[in-house]
Amino acid sequence: MTPAPVIIAIDGRSGAGKTTLAIELAAQLRNHHKVALFHLEDIYPGWNGLTAGIERYVSTVLTPLSRAEPATWTSWDWERHYDGDTRVTLPAEIVIIEGVGAAAADARPLLSAVIWADSPDDIRRKRALDRDGGTYEPFWDQWAEQEEAWLAADDVPHEADIRVLNNADGSATADVMQALAYLPALGPALVPELAARRGLRLRAERLDARPDAAVLFENLYGGSANAVWLDSSNADVATPAGPLPQPSPATARSRFSILADDGGTYGQAVTHRSGESVITAGSATARVPGPFFRWLDTVWGRRAVRTPDGYPGDFTLGWLGCLGYELKRETGGTDVAAPTPDAALIFAGRAVVLDHVEGAAWLLALEAPDADHWLTNARAAVAVAAAVAPAASTPGPGDQRTHAGGSDGVVRPVGPAFSSRDTEPSYLAKIAAAQHEIREGNSYEVCLTTTLTARLPAAAAAPWPTYLALRRKNPAPFASYLRFGGLTVASTSPERFLRITSDGGMRAEPIKGTRRRGADPERDRQLREDLATSLKDRAENIMIVDLLRNDLSHFAEPGSVTVSRLCEIESYATVHQMVSTIDARLLPGSPRAEAVAACFPAGSMTGAPKISTMAILDRLEMGPRGLYSGAIGYFSLNGATDLAVAIRTLVTTAVAGDGGEQASTAELTLGVGGAITADSVPDEEYDEIRVKAHGVLSALGADFPDA
Repeated sequence: MTPAPVIIAIDGRSGAGKTTLAIELAAQLRNHHKVALFHLEDIYPGWNGLTAGIERYVSTVLTPLSRAEPATWTSWDWERHYDGDTRVTLPAEIVIIEGVGAAAADARPLLSAVIWADSPDDIRRKRALDRDGGTYEPFWDQWAEQEEAWLAADDVPHEADIRVLNNADGSATADVMQALAYLPALGPALVPELAARRGLRLRAERLDARPDAAVLFENLYGGSANAVWLDSSNADVATPAGPLPQPSPATARSRFSILADDGGTYGQAVTHRSGESVITAGSATARVPGPFFRWLDTVWGRRAVRTPDGYPGDFTLGWLGCLGYELKRETGGTDVAAPTPDAALIFAGRAVVLDHVEGAAWLLALEAPDADHWLTNARAAVAVAAAVAPAASTPGPGDQRTHAGGSDGVVRPVGPAFSSRDTEPSYLAKIAAAQHEIREGNSYEVCLTTTLTARLPAAAAAPWPTYLALRRKNPAPFASYLRFGGLTVASTSPERFLRITSDGGMRAEPIKGTRRRGADPERDRQLREDLATSLKDRAENIMIVDLLRNDLSHFAEPGSVTVSRLCEIESYATVHQMVSTIDARLLPGSPRAEAVAACFPAGSMTGAPKISTMAILDRLEMGPRGLYSGAIGYFSLNGATDLAVAIRTLVTTAVAGDGGEQASTAELTLGVGGAITADSVPDEEYDEIRVKAHGVLSALGADFPDA
C-alpha cells in the first residue's frame, strides 16, 4: 500500500507570490524527495469562480491525492471561458498545492501543513498584473471581492502553520524551508533536511583583544530588534567597604560573555505562550502547538557542531534567551497565564564570545554565504571597542575602574515610582499563611515573592542606559541584557540555575541566605559573619540542596550526585550570599531538554517539596511571576547549556499608544522574594525583600514603595 503523501498548501491573496514560492520550494525539496505540484488557477471555473473552484479542488484533486490515489480533474480554459481538457495529477511523496483557497476550511483536514503568504497590497497588484498582463486587470476588483468575502468567513491566515511575508526579495523560500522543519507533521518526511541542519560547520577566529563589551554590543547589535548579551560582569570589585575578604568563586563563573542577535542566514527567534511556540525565521513564522520542553528537545541536545581547536568555551552557537516561571505548568505546576512570554529565545548562527581570563575575543559563525561579510564587520567592531577600553581594562579584585561602556550609564535624579502587588501588612499576612502551611505539613519551605511595578513614558524607560547603570552598580557573574522587540530584560543575577557541559557534567548552585553589604569594613565583616553562622539561613539552604540533589538524580548516573560546596559565603557588590554547589554526571543518552525540565523551576525559587509548594504559592501570590524566577542563558549546538536564575531582574515591556494623544508607555516590573520557614521572623523577611530590591532600585534612582 502506497503511504499517504505529505500535502503542503500555499495560500494567500492574489499576487502574494504563491506560484513562485511553490515552484522554488518544490525545487528545493526535489533534492531528496519526489514532489508533485498543483496550481489552483488551472481549476477555477472563471473570474467569478473562487467558491466553485475550491469545491472542485477539494473533491476532485485533494481527496484522492490524500489517499495516495491519482487525481483526475477538469481544467479551465481561460481563453474560451469554459471547461477545458481532463487532466491527471499523480500522487508523490510530497504534494504542493498553491492558489487562493488551497487551505480553505474543507481542505484543511486533508493537509499536512498550511503556508499563508502575505505581501503588501501594492506589491501584490503589480506582481499579479506583471505575470498575467492585461488579462487580469479588468477582473482584479471582482476577484478581490471574492477573496475578501471568503476570508471573512474562513480565517485561513489565523489557521496557518506558517506565515511568510513575501516581499519579492528572494528570501521567502529559504525562510520557509527553515520553518517547515519545525512542524511535527513534516518531521518524518524531512529527515534529510533535518540531517543537513545537524551537519553544520562552525568557523572560529581568535582575536587577542579586550574590547569594551558594552561598546561592542552597541556597535554590533544596537539596531537589532532581537539581541542577547550574556554579560558575565566581574563580581570581584570594590565597594565602599573596601575589597572583598578573598576572591569569590564567582570569578570562575565570570570568564565568558556572549553577544549575539538573530541576524544572518541561520538567525531565528522563538516565543512560547501557553502551549504554543512561534518560531520566526527571517520572513517566515511557524506556529507549533505543544509543550515548550518537548519543542526544545527537537532542536537542542544533540551534538551538531565540533568544538573548534583551542576554543576554551562551552558555547558553540545555538539558542539564547530566557524561560519564564510559568513553564512550571509542564513540570508539575498549575497553568497560570503571564503577560510576558513563557519563553523567548533567539538562534544565533554567529556570535562574539569574550574570554575575560585570556583577554581574547572569539568570533564564531556557521558556514554560510554571509559568514565572510559578518566576520569582517565583527573584526572591525572588536577593534573599535578595544580602542575605547583602556589597556588591561578588565578590573580585578579591588580595582574600582569601570568598563568604559558602563561608566556613563544614566541614573535618573528622580527615579520611577514603583507600587507593590502587596502592602507590608498583606505580605506579612502571606508570610503567616505560609508558616501555617508549613505547620500543617504541606511544605518545609515556601519561597514567597511579590512584584514591584512602575509605568512611565516609553521614552523615559531607556532600557539600554538603565542596564549600563545596573551592571556598573551591581556587577554579577550572570548579568544579562536581552531584547526581544518591545520586551527587554536587564538582569544582574548572581545565581546559577543549571549547567550541563557538552561532555555531560551537571552543576546547580543555589543561593539561599542574603545580607546587605556594610558601609564600613568592620560592619561588612559582621554582616558576613552573621550570615555564615545563621542556623535559619543554613537550614533554608540545606533544604534546597536536598531538593536539587533529587532533581538532578532523575537523569544522573547513579551515585554521581555530590555536594562539593555547602553553605559557603560569597560576596557581591551589594550583598553577601550563602551558596552551595551540587554536581552530577548526566546519564549517557538522556534527553537533555528533559533533564532541564526535571529541575525547572529552580528549587531556590519555589521551596520544598517543589510541586506541593508551587500550588501553595499560586494561592498566596495571586498573580503570575512572568520571567522573574525563571531562567536566562543558552542552549548550545554542542549539547551544552548554562542557565542562571532570573533574579535581580528588571523587565521592561513597551505598551503602544493609540496613535492619538495617548503616548506609548513602558511597564517596568521587578520581582523580589525570600524563603519562609517555620522559624522565619516576618519583619526580618520583609526587610530581606527590601535588601534584594535595593541593587536594582538604587540604580534606577528609585525607592522601595511605601507600605
